Amino acid sequence: MAKVYIDNKEYEVPEGKNMLEVCLSLGLDLTYFCWHPAMDSVGACRQCAVMAYRDENDTRGRLTMACMMDAVDGARISILDDRSKEFRAENIESLMINHPHDCAVCDEGGECHLQDMTIMSGHNYRRYRFKKRTHVNQDLGPFVKHEMNRCIQCYRCVRFYNDYAGGKDFGVFASSGRVFFGRSEEGTLESEFSGNLVEVCPTGVFTDKTLHKHYTRKWDLTSAPSVCQQCAVGCNTLSSERYGKIRRTMTRYNGDVNGYFLCDRGRFGYEYVNDEKRLTRVAQKNQTSGLDAFEAIKAHLATKPKMIGIGSPRASLESNFMLRQLVGADNFYLGINKIEAEVVKSVYDVLQNGKVRTPSLGEVENYDTVFVLGEDVTNTAPMIALGLRQASRTLPKEKAFALKIQKWNDAAIREVVQDDKGPFFIATPYATRLEDIATGVHYGNTEDLVNTAMKVAEGIAKGSSAGSDFIKETVEALMASKKPLIVSGSGMMSQDIILAAAKIAESLQDAGKDVGIVYAIPEVNSMGTAMMGNAGALEDAMQRTAEDKNTTAIVLETDLYYRADEASATSFLNNCNHVILLDSMENSTTPMVDYILPSGTFAESDGTCVNNEGRAQRYYQVFKPNNDMLSSWAWLDMMINQTTEARPFDNIVSEMTTALPVFSAIRDLAPDADFRIGTQKIPRQTHRFSGRTSSAANISVHEEKPPVDVDSPLSYTMEGYHGNPPSADIPFYWAPGWNSVQSINKYQIEVGGPLHGGNPGVRLIEPNKNGTIQFNGRKDIKGKGQFEVLPSWLIYGSGEMSAQSPAVAKRVPEAVITMSDKTMASKGISEHQLIKISHPKGEIALPVHACSSVPDNVLLVPYGLKNTMGIQFPFNTDLE
Repeated sequence: MAKVYIDNKEYEVPEGKNMLEVCLSLGLDLTYFCWHPAMDSVGACRQCAVMAYRDENDTRGRLTMACMMDAVDGARISILDDRSKEFRAENIESLMINHPHDCAVCDEGGECHLQDMTIMSGHNYRRYRFKKRTHVNQDLGPFVKHEMNRCIQCYRCVRFYNDYAGGKDFGVFASSGRVFFGRSEEGTLESEFSGNLVEVCPTGVFTDKTLHKHYTRKWDLTSAPSVCQQCAVGCNTLSSERYGKIRRTMTRYNGDVNGYFLCDRGRFGYEYVNDEKRLTRVAQKNQTSGLDAFEAIKAHLATKPKMIGIGSPRASLESNFMLRQLVGADNFYLGINKIEAEVVKSVYDVLQNGKVRTPSLGEVENYDTVFVLGEDVTNTAPMIALGLRQASRTLPKEKAFALKIQKWNDAAIREVVQDDKGPFFIATPYATRLEDIATGVHYGNTEDLVNTAMKVAEGIAKGSSAGSDFIKETVEALMASKKPLIVSGSGMMSQDIILAAAKIAESLQDAGKDVGIVYAIPEVNSMGTAMMGNAGALEDAMQRTAEDKNTTAIVLETDLYYRADEASATSFLNNCNHVILLDSMENSTTPMVDYILPSGTFAESDGTCVNNEGRAQRYYQVFKPNNDMLSSWAWLDMMINQTTEARPFDNIVSEMTTALPVFSAIRDLAPDADFRIGTQKIPRQTHRFSGRTSSAANISVHEEKPPVDVDSPLSYTMEGYHGNPPSADIPFYWAPGWNSVQSINKYQIEVGGPLHGGNPGVRLIEPNKNGTIQFNGRKDIKGKGQFEVLPSWLIYGSGEMSAQSPAVAKRVPEAVITMSDKTMASKGISEHQLIKISHPKGEIALPVHACSSVPDNVLLVPYGLKNTMGIQFPFNTDLE
C-alpha cells in the first residue's frame, strides 16, 4: 500500500495504480476522456489535469495529468487548486470548439460523458464565434450510427476497435488539422465487437442504430439486470423497455464475466423480443370443449394422461425443473439431439470430475500461452475470443514490465510490445478469425485433430515430442509457459475433441503447470440442463411416442423443426395424442400443436441460467406485458397445482434446490423478493422518469396502479431506493454528476475491480483434485463416405433467436457448402455451383464456396441457417 495526499488529505491506496484511478476509486470527481479502465492510460485528452507537488513544502506545484502519474508513496496532488480547475475547464472549451450545439437531438443526450465532464469542469459558456469544422458521416452498417462532427479526438474508439478487439477496417485519418475516425471507405464494420463503440465513445459519435429506430430518452426507460441469451458465456446485460418494447441492450459490468464489453450478437440480437410473430395469447386448436385454452389444458392434465416433457437449453433452470416435476424425471427429455447432448455432458463431466479448473472469462485474459482445439471461438463464443486476444499480449507485456514500465501505462507498453504476440496455437477444421494472433495453425478433420491433440498430450507427459513441426512447437511452448490455457468446445460436435483437450490440460497439470481449460458450448443454459441429471435426448422422446401414441407431449421453448429434420419432427408431432407448446415465438412447430401457452423471453420473465464455466446467474423481468405472457415456470406451476395463479419465484427456487442439491448454492445467488433497503424496493426506473400519466391520456387521465412484482426485490416504478443496490440487482448505472455508463466506477470497490458486494453469480462446478480423464484415443464412430461434413459456425445466423432480430438478420450470410480448392478441381465443381449432398435424414442443395484452409476430406455446412436447420453434425458423405 502507498500513502498519497489529495488536497492535503492522506489516503492509503494500492500500489501499481495511477492517480486518476486512485481518485475515482476513492469516490472523488475528476474529469477525463481518453482513459478507460479496460484500456488504461495514454494521456491523449489532457482532461485529468491536477497540480502535483514534490512534498508538503512545495506551494507552487506543476500541472500534470493524473492518468500518467504513478500513485507511489508520498505522491501529492490537488484537484481543487484553481489553476488545475481553470485548465480543465479551458481544455474542454478547446475540445468543444467544433462540437455542434445538438444535445437536444443527440442520441447520447442525457447519458453523455461529455455533458457530465463539461458540467463537472465548470465550463458553461462558449467564446468561439468562427466557422466550425465539419465532416461527412459514414454508413457503418446496421449496428452503429456515425456522427463524426461530435468527435473530441479522445482516441478511445480506435484504441478499442484496433488495439483491444483486433479490428482491421477502422482507423484514424488525419491531414491539415483535420482528424477523422471511421473506415477508409463507407461500409459495414467487420468486427464482432463494433457495438462497444457505442459505450466506449464519451460523446455521440457512435450510437446504437437499433435504438435510433425507436428512440427513447434514457430517463424514460424501464430497465432490469439480465443475462445475454445468445450463447453460453452468460454475459451480464441491462435490458431497457418503453411502451412494451425492448429498446436496447447494454453492458452490465461483471468483472468475473464480460467486464465492460459485449459482442454484437449479444448487444443487437434482442430485437426478436419485439417481433410481430411473438406469441401473446393462450390458444387451442380444438374449440369444441367450451373451455378456454388453459382451462382445457388443466382439464386434460387432470385425467392424468401419459406425459413426456421436452426441455430446452434456451429456457431457464426453473422452467426445465418445473417441466421435469410435471411429467416426472423418467419422462423428461432434453430438447437437443443425442450427439449434442453427449458432447455437452462430456464437458460437464470433465469440469466436474477432472482435476483442471475452468477459469472465468475475466481470468482468461491473464493466461500466457493458448492452445485452441477444434473450436471457432470467435463465432461460437465471441467474448471468449476477445479474452484470448488479451491473453496473447500477456508474455510480450513482460518485456515492458522488465523495463519498470507501470502496468497502467498503455502508451509505453505498446511502444515496447509493438506487434509481438505470445505463444498461440490453433488446431481447427478451417481458418478462424483468431489466426492474426496465432503463432502456429493446423487444419484437419476430427480424426486428425484428435490424433494431433493426443500427440501433444503425450509429448507433454514425456517431456519431449515427436511429429510435425506444429506439434513440437506447441509442446515446447506449453511446457515453457507458466500459465497455459486449453480452449475447446462443442463446435465440431465431437466427444473425442472434448476429451482430447482435457487430456492435454491434465498432462500440463501433472507437469506442474497452472493450467486452465475453457469449453464453449451451444446455448445459454446448455450447462444447466446437463446438470439436471441423466435425461434422454430428442431422438429418445421420438422413439417413445412412436411406440406409444397415447402420449401427451409438453414442449418447452423448443422449435422441433430447428432441432430435428422435418420428417422426424412432423412424425413426432403426429404420433402424440396431444401437444402442449410453451414458447415465445411463432415458428414451424406452432401450427402443429394442440395448445399454445405464450412464454416470456428474458424480457418478460425471471429465471436462472448456468454458463459454460458452471456459473449460475439470475436475470429479471424487465416489464410486465399487457397480454397473456408468463414465465414458462409459472405456466407449469399452475398446470401442476391446477391453479389460476403461480407461486412466487422464490418458492420455485426453493423447491428446485431441495430436489436437485447440485443447485443448492442458487439459494444465495441473489436477494429474495422480500429484500428491502430500509423499507424500499429497488426501482427499475430512474428518478427522472417522466410521462407516466400523459402516456395513456388517450385512454384515461388517471394513472393506473403499477404492477407489483412478487418475484423479485425490484419495483416497476421510479419509487424506491436510489443508492447502490446489491450487485445482482443493479437495474441501471447512475450517480450524482455521472449520467453516462462511466458511472459504473461508483458501483465498484475500486475502478475496474469487483462490484460492491462482489460480482454477480455463483460457481456451481469446481474441479476434483484427485480426478482423472479416461481417454486413450478416438471413440467416435467414423461414418461411411469420403468426406466428413462438419458445421461451420456464424456469429450472425447460427443463433436460433438472434437471427430473427432485424439488424442481425442483415448480417446473416448466404448458406454455402465450403470445400477446398483441390476438392473442387478434382470433382470438376466451380465456385457458386449448386450441388447436393446427402445426410442421414435427407439431402440439401447449396452453392459451393472454395476455402484454401479446409482439408481435402472435409466439407463445411453452416449451422442453424434457414435451409440447414435440423441437420445433425458431424456425418460422412460422398460427392458424385
